[in-house]
Amino acid sequence: MSARIIGAHPPDAGGMVMAVQRAAATKMDAMQLFTAKPTFYNEKVSAKPERIAAFRDALVAAGIDACHVLVHGAYVLNTASAEPEKAARARSGLAKEFERSTAYGVGACCFHPGSAGDGDPGEACDRVGDAIVFAIEAVPETDAHTRVLIENTAGAGRTMGRSAEELARMLARVPAALRARTGYGLDTCHLFASGHDIASSCESQRAVLDHYEQIIGERPAFLHMNDSQHPLGSNKDRHACVGDGAIGVEPFRWLLADERSEGIPLVLETPQERKTVAEDDASADPADVRMVELLRSLC
Repeated sequence: MSARIIGAHPPDAGGMVMAVQRAAATKMDAMQLFTAKPTFYNEKVSAKPERIAAFRDALVAAGIDACHVLVHGAYVLNTASAEPEKAARARSGLAKEFERSTAYGVGACCFHPGSAGDGDPGEACDRVGDAIVFAIEAVPETDAHTRVLIENTAGAGRTMGRSAEELARMLARVPAALRARTGYGLDTCHLFASGHDIASSCESQRAVLDHYEQIIGERPAFLHMNDSQHPLGSNKDRHACVGDGAIGVEPFRWLLADERSEGIPLVLETPQERKTVAEDDASADPADVRMVELLRSLC
């Protein structure tokens, strides 16, 4: 089995360059980060040239290929919303996130589709797809070939993106000429929480991945490697360190042996040991070190 591209989402205290330095200290091959505070829409936050240059220099120093970097979109973006004002603001926020990600030259930005609220689920999927189209059309493609990717969800309440069918409907809204600039990724905790059995056997896990690939027509572009604090089908998005949750260690061994985990960022979003980090502290979080080493040992 070829080497897998493993990383995590390090603390961002002190900014993006410090996050990269913490990734380097953890010996990551991939990483995830925010380009702006994830609790705001950030429609007016731009990537400044000096920050772009410093970020790219930091990646080179860390030995992390920019194509293996994910930007995570703001949590407040609800592109599925049936409320026109909320949907429009989320659409603009996603476009700005994609603009910043493209300027930084990373591989992709991922985002949660959001909730349908009291609206029709099918129409909510269509609104998510239309938001992707809006973002792609607003941002010219560059040599970095940055993509905007939907992340599956745990399925709580009216949250969209809990199934392959919902993701496929979202992506079906994207015209063929733009389709290469988008796609999807899978979070293991979200899969498990939304009722997909990825933990009882290797065969069951493979069937889940086969289903997503067959329904959507392509493989996932990234994997979030998270255990789950809650049982199968709980619909609760609560991550645990690998081996500390209801999924357990062995299913991650199966996943790392699956050919669909090759050549894409495999990013941990598991609990970290340090509750606060000084802005000038570039050291690795001990829990991130343990998790990265554990995944590598399973390869």
